[in-house]
Amino acid sequence: MLMRWMAIGLVCLGAGWLGCTKRAAPELAVPESATVSFSDVTAKTGIRFKQTSGATGRKLLPETMGAGVIVFDYDNDGKPDLYFVNSRPWPSAIPDAKPTGSLYRNRGDGTFEETTVSAGLNIPLFGMGGCAGDFDNDGFPDLFITAVGGNRLFRNVHGTHFEDVTESAKLNSSSWPSANTAAEFERWNRPVSFPSSATWLDFDGDGRLDLFVCEYVNWSPAQDLGIAAILPGGQRAYVPPTQFAGTHCKLYRNLGDGRFADVSGACGIEVSEPSGPNGDVVPVGKSLGVVVCDPDDDGWPDLVVANDTARNFFFHNIPDGRGGRMFEEIGLTSNVAFSEGRPRGAMGIDSAELEPGKTSVLIANFSNEPNTLLAVRKTKPLLFQDNAMAWGLTAPSRGPMKFGALFLDYDLNGRLDLLTVNGHLEPDIALARPQQTQAEPAQLYRNDGTFELPNFHSVTDAGDLLKPLVSRGSAYLDFDGDGSLDVVVSTNGGAAKLFRNDNKTGHHWLRLKLVGDGVRSNRDAIGATVEVTIGTEVRRFYSSNARGYLSQSESVITVGLGERTAVDRVAVRWPGRNAGTQTWTALTIDREHRLVQSPQ
Repeated sequence: MLMRWMAIGLVCLGAGWLGCTKRAAPELAVPESATVSFSDVTAKTGIRFKQTSGATGRKLLPETMGAGVIVFDYDNDGKPDLYFVNSRPWPSAIPDAKPTGSLYRNRGDGTFEETTVSAGLNIPLFGMGGCAGDFDNDGFPDLFITAVGGNRLFRNVHGTHFEDVTESAKLNSSSWPSANTAAEFERWNRPVSFPSSATWLDFDGDGRLDLFVCEYVNWSPAQDLGIAAILPGGQRAYVPPTQFAGTHCKLYRNLGDGRFADVSGACGIEVSEPSGPNGDVVPVGKSLGVVVCDPDDDGWPDLVVANDTARNFFFHNIPDGRGGRMFEEIGLTSNVAFSEGRPRGAMGIDSAELEPGKTSVLIANFSNEPNTLLAVRKTKPLLFQDNAMAWGLTAPSRGPMKFGALFLDYDLNGRLDLLTVNGHLEPDIALARPQQTQAEPAQLYRNDGTFELPNFHSVTDAGDLLKPLVSRGSAYLDFDGDGSLDVVVSTNGGAAKLFRNDNKTGHHWLRLKLVGDGVRSNRDAIGATVEVTIGTEVRRFYSSNARGYLSQSESVITVGLGERTAVDRVAVRWPGRNAGTQTWTALTIDREHRLVQSPQ
């Protein structure tokens, strides 16, 4: 793999991160089939967040990776709120600076108010990403933040404020360097935890949300600074992940009493293999993105994990032989591990049904690597096929450095489209590649296919959404209640952006908010399968929270109807052991419905 980085011909060990970008053949212009544009409404909605990357010019790897954005309704008023994850300066770099993440409450009038301090979330962290979920089933979503040097779990107290329960929940992973000066910090050679994305799921079907956490690489500041990574002209570059050892992801089982137990090893999450001349068994993963899905439709949540320069994982949920559940990693046999026979620099990830009854998984990759679009071809045993080329994504997606990735029906025509947000890792990329810049435009792909066969085309005019940014996390939400999905984007070292979807198509829609009973199923209904019958079409949606890169979109399911004016049937298979299925008919279109699990 190191040869791949060096082959670019730059005088630096980290050359592979500096964007050997092939120019794709120009696409033929595709006429827009719908009138949809996105407007930057960040300022007028009251959002003032700017991410602190921690960069000082020493170029330590975590500085360029964050951060994410989390959409959740923390006060249960039916309107999506926003939490922007933030990083912070390194020890002693800027002694008085204590930036924190920011919580914005949706007022419901098209504006947001910042409630970080009153909610008790003004806590400095070197944050990366996170996820929100009601782990204690009290009806209010709690907040988990992944952070370099130690994650945090914040319990939501009746929608008014949050309390840090990391210690009592047994989730403390603190490894933040105890350095008093910048020199001491740079000499710190003990491993510092470096998590990335996280997701809630009920893997064992007991009605309680468990927690899966991606871990990136085995990292310390001394190790990072000890690797020579030089740009043309002698300036330091960011070191690529190939120069760091892999790590194990984490799975924490919810014990139901406010505590979690680390079951990573017992439940098959720790993936190792022999490496090096001595055949030492080492961790494989360099994980950045995770999505929960159920490709074999057996009612048990599986996990697909995007690894950066290492093979991707598919964790298949199986019985453990003792009445419980565990995971079997089958990325190699299911054709998830590699693309074109090798690993790619995988970052963002999402999953959806693009063909009737079949799950697809999109993985956003490094520059000069196209997106991977895995589609199920068999379920027994599970087998995926990369359809990126067949469905029109390979050539247009190859060039940029892609992070956030989302399936969303932005024009509400009933076909899921695709958005990736992009931005280079290296702020000084122009020293190595004069034609490149760190800020890159997002890419929006409209699905012009049929119900049976998707077909993606690049959208060239989507208003402000396609302006260049150094993007990382992204999420969708309907912040203004008009039924169209808006997009929020976090940037590295820059201002967050909220893009309003100005949809003038006149297309109809249906929005579904699922509420589990908190006993048989988790309150958030994560892991539910929703079938929507519209005439002869039966569309399926899988309820999961974290998706993309370091981020979480709203939990409400949006169903685009196009010109159709009725939905015949909605069926929800609730998550959990023997949780049952419920059916609704004659749901009014162009509104949001709250679907509550019936009592036993």
